[in-house]
Amino acid sequence: MFTKIVNEHTELRLLEVRHAEELFELTDQSRDYLREWLPWVDFTTSIADSRTFIEGTLDQFRNNNGFQAGIWYKGKLAGVIGLHHVNWSNKSTSIGYWLGKEFQGKGLMTNACQAVIEYCLEELNLNRVEIRAATKNEKSAAIPPKLGFQKEGCLRSAEWLYDKYVDHYVFGLIKSDYLNKGKTE
Repeated sequence: MFTKIVNEHTELRLLEVRHAEELFELTDQSRDYLREWLPWVDFTTSIADSRTFIEGTLDQFRNNNGFQAGIWYKGKLAGVIGLHHVNWSNKSTSIGYWLGKEFQGKGLMTNACQAVIEYCLEELNLNRVEIRAATKNEKSAAIPPKLGFQKEGCLRSAEWLYDKYVDHYVFGLIKSDYLNKGKTE
């Protein structure tokens, strides 16, 4: 199972079926907040929906195609971070993430992303990590530059979000930039 200690208060753990109720409660408590940028929120209407999501992520992990981990902060589920897909031929992946409303503003996601980046580049030996964020989702789009990602472009009308298309920024980090980051600071 995947577990990564982020710091003394935060850890990442692979989501398991037993977390379905806690995941649903977090989603439900932050529903209006999450709905602004996440298209799946309206389709998560019960604990069974969260269970189905977790079962799918466990298949993803078993198939060596990435993972979805819960972000636990001081023992409470605060959000989810994971890899959308691992392209083993090109040694690349992309990270997706979200936090419950009450956990915003604590640096949790920046720290969780850093831990996932280290895992991807050091343990999985990938060469490229990508993060995409809606151009108007300022909180999400602020994270990649803090971690050394370069803004590589904008995908116009990249995602249908309830009643409109939204553009996405694409941020990329390659292993050589990551390895050289400490040398240039």
